Amino acid sequence: MKSIVLGAMAAGLSLSAIAAPQMPDHIRNKLPEGTFVHENVAYKDSGNVKHLLDLYMPADPSDEQAVPLVVLIHGGGWISNDKYADMGYMMNTVASILDSGFAVASVDYRFAQDAVFPLIVQDVNAGVAYLYDHADEYKLDIDNIALMGFSAGGHLASLMGTSQNNKVDDLYEEGDYRPFEYKAVVDFYGPVDLTLFDGNEDPNSPEGTLIGAAPIERPDLAKAASPITYIDKNDPPFILFHGEKDQIVSNKQSKLFSAWLTHYDVSNRLTIVDDAPHFGRMYDVDEIRTDVVGFLKQHLN
Repeated sequence: MKSIVLGAMAAGLSLSAIAAPQMPDHIRNKLPEGTFVHENVAYKDSGNVKHLLDLYMPADPSDEQAVPLVVLIHGGGWISNDKYADMGYMMNTVASILDSGFAVASVDYRFAQDAVFPLIVQDVNAGVAYLYDHADEYKLDIDNIALMGFSAGGHLASLMGTSQNNKVDDLYEEGDYRPFEYKAVVDFYGPVDLTLFDGNEDPNSPEGTLIGAAPIERPDLAKAASPITYIDKNDPPFILFHGEKDQIVSNKQSKLFSAWLTHYDVSNRLTIVDDAPHFGRMYDVDEIRTDVVGFLKQHLN
């Protein structure tokens, strides 16, 4: 029988205090043998179900050696889904990351309709701050942290990756900035310039909901929420994947991002996936999985 060990909820909150989500069987059943899961850890003392994360620890890590961490950020147009959403169709990749000796933290966050930018990214940064502060407890290597995001989560991962070295105060709740450098960012079909969306004149579009206004009417807010705004030569390396037939987020977003990263001499590589739509199992194939794991191994020591 497969051995998957689940940890208790942290921060003194009981399951009766908040309606904590339960890990779906299709995820649990694909975790590598011996994976230890700290499930539904409260990274903020708010009682909000969206302020939870799951930390997956690789099987048989050394008692003495801290392990690198990959922070996974789910998509959903900033307005839906949860910390299990993208894991569901990317479990072969997640399992390979765990098999490589890396920890994976899947972080939930409030939706934009409840946490307009910058509150939404402040949530994810708070999750990372919690993991940083509890690194000794969980045996995490704070000098080897990477980000991986999907769609809206790709946007948040890229925003965090490009802004961390600039210490942009608005992107963190007071006291949540931590002095470390991300070592790598994996971005699956994430938007990077909010003014490029077809719904840029609609305040009720997902991108409008994110910033609380139509991006065309508030280019200042759109700029502040766009990862390309913060690119400089000190940013971590990026690997980007985008579908050739993505009709939700144009692959021009990733092409533009790659071009700007290259302009600033930031190491990056973009793959346009043949015939691929916006998301799905076409991104969990051997070729892409090998690319992702190889990239993480290259940059996480």
